[in-house]
Amino acid sequence: WPKSTVCRESVCFGVVLGGCNCPIGCLRRWSRARSSGGKLRRPRGRLLAVGVLWTAATLSIYLVASLHRDATGSVVHDEWTSRYIGKRPPGPDPYAAHKFNQAASDEAAIGRPIPDTRHPHCLALHNSYDTAHLPQTSVIIAFHNEARSALLRTVVSVLRRSPAHLLKEIILVDDASDDPEDGLEIQQRFDKVSVIRNHQREGLVRSRVLGAERASAPVLTFLDSHCECNSGWLEPLLSRIREDPTRVACPVIDVLSMETFAYFPASSDLRGGFDWNLVFKWEFLTRKPDSPTDSILTPAMAGGLFAITRSEFRRLGTYDTQMDVWGAENLEMSFRVWQCGGTIEIVPCSRVGHVFRKQHPYTFPGGSGKVFARNTRRAAEVWMDEYKRHYYEQVPAAKGVPYGDISARLKLREQLRCNNFAWYLKNVYPELKLPENVHGYIKQGNRCLDTLGSVSDDASVHLYPCHYQGGNQDFRITKHNQIMVHDWCLSVDNSSVGQLVLLRSCRGDESQKWMREGGKIRHGAYTELCLTNNNMSAVADRCAGLDSQIWLTKD
Repeated sequence: WPKSTVCRESVCFGVVLGGCNCPIGCLRRWSRARSSGGKLRRPRGRLLAVGVLWTAATLSIYLVASLHRDATGSVVHDEWTSRYIGKRPPGPDPYAAHKFNQAASDEAAIGRPIPDTRHPHCLALHNSYDTAHLPQTSVIIAFHNEARSALLRTVVSVLRRSPAHLLKEIILVDDASDDPEDGLEIQQRFDKVSVIRNHQREGLVRSRVLGAERASAPVLTFLDSHCECNSGWLEPLLSRIREDPTRVACPVIDVLSMETFAYFPASSDLRGGFDWNLVFKWEFLTRKPDSPTDSILTPAMAGGLFAITRSEFRRLGTYDTQMDVWGAENLEMSFRVWQCGGTIEIVPCSRVGHVFRKQHPYTFPGGSGKVFARNTRRAAEVWMDEYKRHYYEQVPAAKGVPYGDISARLKLREQLRCNNFAWYLKNVYPELKLPENVHGYIKQGNRCLDTLGSVSDDASVHLYPCHYQGGNQDFRITKHNQIMVHDWCLSVDNSSVGQLVLLRSCRGDESQKWMREGGKIRHGAYTELCLTNNNMSAVADRCAGLDSQIWLTKD
């Protein structure tokens, strides 16, 4: 795979076997001559010398190979790799530059063996792919000031774990990184890699469109710049697209630890969805597939990793290039694909690792909140019809963020004769329930119940100064006596006094029932417990008429 020759396991093994030919051949010639009565003197000195040389060569090859391997048997950095990565070492805080542990990334071997996280049935299916007739792909990777080791790991994993005849090219789109050599040095090292460099920051969306315009293969595969492709990752995606060119095929996204860069499998029983804040989320399947190799239709895709035919990408209008930097482009494309005649699916036999970070490593012009709100408004205004009001009810502050001219995108929707959002909710995402009943807040004094941005199973709830902007403080009381925030319900596990009130997926069972009694909010099943403010955390404590148990609800 590199332009220069390197000692790979198969090459070294072949040389060792080749070294056997001379001594074995000498012995065979001596044996044949003796059996035929020929007068051939035993070449003892020659055999001894050859044997010594052969043994020395074998040992030297083994030692050279061992120098390229670490204790786990994975290939460690060669001279070029060490030089490339070492040009930008981590500082005193290895998390500062990239919001993941750069030191761990730099130390993790490039091209290392990783666990094959596919289901065993995928291994049997893998041999059935008609790879001779699968379409070629161009892999497009946009990056901005990416850690060199993470970028190189992504590229090398694509090269090593993709059939050579299916991988047409890798296009790196350098979105105005500080050092132009980040991509250029990789281009010089590997034949199939080319680099496009933006002279000014364009963001993920426009960078990917530039890469797609340069691509020459019939299938476009988009990857983030901090990935690690697993064995057999490409063939399942191309196979599904070959069967139906209107499909968008996504791999299961495994986890590269942001702390250690260890590779962990993700569940294949997940699909993509979102809440009315228009924030992407993973959700468990309501019904498991018949086979662990069956593809999973998903209402939304994460957006970082997917494959699509070049013709379909163009037909659908590529990306909304008026979106800035990053954010909401995945939901916009999800709506557009589904509403305009395509499908999106997760292919469980395709696995790619990805670093999930808790913070963005780069800045957003005007701030990340405004950029995300602008992008999200563009998606809502073009694709969601009257249902966009539910987004604005959840995020009222977004109304003050200009979203620009959307006339071209509305015209595209009309030209493609796309379905409306009601069709999408009915046919693609019927599980997304419309917000119901009461919207408002639950407060004591000037402090409101607030998720503080942590909205997931077992997240706790706190009190925070009321801002009356909805969002994390937009709690609603349903007709089923559930207290909901987004798609989560306040829950208690048992009758224990003083336990934290936690967010859980809304199930409608007794652990999530609450009753308003005057100013108190009493639990429906454990009626001796009331919602209580304990040092700015919401707990379920024994009802005692305390001030900390008196709440004002805004309906």
